[in-house]
Amino acid sequence: MSESVVKIDPEIMSGAPCFAGTRVPIQNLMDYLEGGDSIDEFLEDFPTVSRQQVISFLEEAKESVLARTV
Repeated sequence: MSESVVKIDPEIMSGAPCFAGTRVPIQNLMDYLEGGDSIDEFLEDFPTVSRQQVISFLEEAKESVLARTV
């Protein structure tokens, strides 16, 4: 993946990791999923985030976890 969908900028949301090009913190997605909400519900509430951004983030997270060695 050439560029991360996650942007960390101290000028945006006090440096919280956000979806690139938005002011939507990644934590919001995690809170939705942990609460049992679907990706569709998240996207309805945060229309500045695209489905592709969510999928790309989840793929990046998966790759990061799977790359770890025990």
